[in-house]
Amino acid sequence: MNTCKLPAPVEDGDGDHRWISIHNRFLSETREKDADVIFVGDSIIQALQHTDVWNELFAPLHCLNFGIHRDKIENVLWRIQNGELDNIKPKVVVLHVGTNNHTNTPEEIKDGIIELINLIREKLPDVYIVVPTLLPRGQHPNSVRDKLSQVNELLKLNLEGLPKVELVEIDKGFIQPDGSISHHDMHDYLLLTNAGSKKAFEPVHELLLQLLNEGETEKDLTPSE
Repeated sequence: MNTCKLPAPVEDGDGDHRWISIHNRFLSETREKDADVIFVGDSIIQALQHTDVWNELFAPLHCLNFGIHRDKIENVLWRIQNGELDNIKPKVVVLHVGTNNHTNTPEEIKDGIIELINLIREKLPDVYIVVPTLLPRGQHPNSVRDKLSQVNELLKLNLEGLPKVELVEIDKGFIQPDGSISHHDMHDYLLLTNAGSKKAFEPVHELLLQLLNEGETEKDLTPSE
């Protein structure tokens, strides 16, 4: 059984209900704020909000950040099933999750991400879905890094041709010739520094500008044009 495809909340192991409190805050934001872009996912997305890249590139695009530290695919599935996209109509959803599912197989992770894409499409039929590739992790070569690279290759094959779904390669340029990752890019060899965030997410920003401008152009056209 593929656990990636089974929506599940995070167990409250600490007893402080933080995860469900964050989810409820996101629900409030969907009712109180308009957003053109929603970022959904794990710690990579959550940490992005605390970088200069977010403030300089993404905040001006009217973005909301629905990232939660250590979330797995099944946790994001549960969150979306339970309302995080129900009261809002963004033009683009940026989806990044899967790095924490490293106990699953590459095929299971890929299938879980596709399950998420299908659920987002069900909730928001006309939205663009942008899927950044999974980043390498660990200072030196390791089996988890290899598995995430395999997931990226599977996503390239399976997402190609899907309407309004764009895969963006953000994992390039982090692995040095000796196979290591620099702490200047990932301070703990997982989460991005300011420099690493710029390297990874500038291509996402460029695509968002294209998609948002494309939407504005279509809106401004009259039938005769």
